[in-house]
Order: sequence, then C-alpha cells, then structure tokens
Amino acid sequence: MKTLYAIVISASIVLPFAAYADMSDTDYCNKLSATYRSVVGANAAAAGNVPEAMAGCATNPKASIPTLEKALQDNKVSLPSRN
Repeated sequence: MKTLYAIVISASIVLPFAAYADMSDTDYCNKLSATYRSVVGANAAAAGNVPEAMAGCATNPKASIPTLEKALQDNKVSLPSRN
C-alpha cells in the first residue's frame, strides 16, 4: 500500500511538468526549417548547406539544428522556441 501511495504522489508531482517539456530535436529542426522557408520564401533557393540540413531533420536533427539556427540568425530572424 505504501508503494501505491508513493507512485501516486510521484506521478502527481512529475506529470504537471511533463506538459512543459521541450519538443524533440526532430520537431524543433522541422520548426526551424519551416521558419526558414517562411522567411526566405518557398521558391527561393536556400543558401549553402541549408537544403542538406533541412533534409537531415528526419535522420540527423542534432547535426542539422546548428546549421539552420545559424542560417536564421544570419538573416536576422529570431529563433523559434523549443516548446
């Protein structure tokens, strides 16, 4: 019975914070890509290695995120939030 109480109390403490968890790297990478597309324009050719970074969101978001963040910052665009 003590174990059940411990589980219930732990869940009631942890679950409210789960809603505020950061999004996954893949979701954030996709958000960066969408922001870049909306700023640069869907028909404009992306500069440098941005196209590879955008394509890499599905397979290697950790490597793609810095490239996309830099491309947005170079275009003086605020980075989207991670939540």
